[in-house]
Amino acid sequence: MPVKKDKTVEKTTLTAAERALKCAELAYDKKAYDICVRDISKISSIADYMVIISGSSDRQNIAISDNIRTGLKKFGKVIDIEGAKDGKWIVMDYGDVLVHIFHDQIRRYYDLDGLWGQAPELELPAEIKAARKESDF
Repeated sequence: MPVKKDKTVEKTTLTAAERALKCAELAYDKKAYDICVRDISKISSIADYMVIISGSSDRQNIAISDNIRTGLKKFGKVIDIEGAKDGKWIVMDYGDVLVHIFHDQIRRYYDLDGLWGQAPELELPAEIKAARKESDF
């Protein structure tokens, strides 16, 4: 009797929450830190989730955005990317998810964490939540 091969079907779409969490994971893969995912769906119509990420340099921020873009390509293309050439503040728009990748000083100056502080945070895996600038990767 022939043996049936179990084919695993890869999911081709992501919910907004899954996309936001995947962005956080892909950023963490490139040693991003201070990663925060906020559910802004109840307080804004611009997106459902906002992912806020810090990187140490222009090159690292560009690498983070490239990793997110390529990692999510199979689930749909990014609608727009701003700041990718400069690397100081990169904004990626996936429609339902906005990703902000910052240098520390710029993140503190614009304080999106404080501005969107009333939006609840999504629970991140412990290793991602614990990633801080002073951490050794």
